[in-house]
Amino acid sequence: MELHAIIAIAYRDVLKFLRDRIRIVSTLVFPAVFIIILGNSFSGLNTGYDFMVYVFTGVYAQNLFQSTSLGIISLIEDRENDFSQEIFVSPISRYSIIFGKIAGETAISMLQGLAIILLGLLISVPMSVSQFLGLMQAGLIVCLFGGSFGVVVLANLKSQRAANQIFPFIILPQFFLAGIFNPISDLPPYLEVLSRISPMRYAVDLTRAIYYNGQPEYPLVVQDSLWVNMGIIVILFFIFLIAGTMIFVRSEKNR
Repeated sequence: MELHAIIAIAYRDVLKFLRDRIRIVSTLVFPAVFIIILGNSFSGLNTGYDFMVYVFTGVYAQNLFQSTSLGIISLIEDRENDFSQEIFVSPISRYSIIFGKIAGETAISMLQGLAIILLGLLISVPMSVSQFLGLMQAGLIVCLFGGSFGVVVLANLKSQRAANQIFPFIILPQFFLAGIFNPISDLPPYLEVLSRISPMRYAVDLTRAIYYNGQPEYPLVVQDSLWVNMGIIVILFFIFLIAGTMIFVRSEKNR
């Protein structure tokens, strides 16, 4: 019962995405612009590593994290359309409903991630079979993490308008605090603190730790070890998922 519910909810979100051509195009164009333009703009810097690859891995993780987080906005759409009321009175776990939403957005984001990897191959980003498989594994973890983050943020918002206004203020600062385009190894103390509390930082660093594993550039681009990043992500995932679900369910009961 629970598994069927998760699959049904996830399938509904994937189907909605495949019918939204504008979203499909936009989610592929922006990563390409960031990787090609920013990667080439700073390729002459003497960093000790290929800046194009650095930006590629950062944008890959950022896009999956943000896409899954933002995709959870469909919870608010469902609330405004009273669809959530219908599924919340069904005899399935509230956590299954929320996880079904995360699973659907994760499937969508993984398709986008595969497209970004293919773009990387087209622009000559070096990638072995093990690195490709590693990026796919990292992408799955990042998507689930981003989905749980989206739940805890959007569960506190009452309308799509509020989400569209507030969400960018939460996500955009993390672009720079997570080190997507810029190194963050020598941040001032106050920015280091902000970086440490930015969830996207750990998504980006985990992805780079997996991609650069065994490479001489590893200590130059990775801030924390693979297991430190993984441990933090697992802890935050359960905190975000449990807290976000509790808040969302309580708000539904109070409607």
